[in-house]
Amino acid sequence: MKLKDKVCVVTGAASGIGKEIALTFAREGARIVIADLNLDAANATAAEIDAIGGGAMGVAMDVTDEAQVNAGIAAVVAAWGGIDVLVSNAGIQIVHPLEDFPFAEWKKMLAIHLDGAFLTTKACLPHMYASGRGGSVIYMGSVHSKEASLLKAPYVTAKHGLIGLAKVVAKEGAAHGVRANVICPGFVRTPLVDKQIPEQAKTLGISEDEVVKTVMLKDTVDGEFTTTADVAEVALLFASFPSNALTGQSLVVSHGWFMQ
Repeated sequence: MKLKDKVCVVTGAASGIGKEIALTFAREGARIVIADLNLDAANATAAEIDAIGGGAMGVAMDVTDEAQVNAGIAAVVAAWGGIDVLVSNAGIQIVHPLEDFPFAEWKKMLAIHLDGAFLTTKACLPHMYASGRGGSVIYMGSVHSKEASLLKAPYVTAKHGLIGLAKVVAKEGAAHGVRANVICPGFVRTPLVDKQIPEQAKTLGISEDEVVKTVMLKDTVDGEFTTTADVAEVALLFASFPSNALTGQSLVVSHGWFMQ
């Protein structure tokens, strides 16, 4: 097992990509912290992991609230003694043309994606440093960490920013064996993406089918959505990699939508 007894915190893990990562890590022997705004849903996912023989706990966490983040991480350390892996996955999507984007919604987007990554990293790093085992910090970026799309100014801005944050964490954490990397998925058919399809259809004046074919998947090599399992496998690679050879990097998983 690649993550035997590793303590892994996954934010936004009650559903979607985060849940798939949590389940994948659990199958590799990790102890999983389901950190989510919705505690009932987090506990339900933790129970699902327990039922397949893993170890899991749910933690209520608003990643934009420093006190709540710190309390959640402290509870994990009290229960399990440390933290080995952080997957900063919590995120939302709001779409508007830039000239119509409410400032409050811009700030909300940046807070969840960037402040959340910063606060959870800041809370976890001292425990990774103190353990002597090193660790792995994984940020959920996007193809929008490399590219831009219409209607998504704060999302694109935040996802670009995560690459910069990962590079700093990689440099500062290297002496302690802590790696930091970014996963950059293409469109994954989650509730977050399903919500965008009618919103973009309305804003762009096209059908929902056209949004999928001519906006979301038009630049892929095969017209396919990236799957949660695809993303989880990359997360497992980053979490289990044995050395600083793979750090400060961003890996695109997008059916060829963006090629480096």
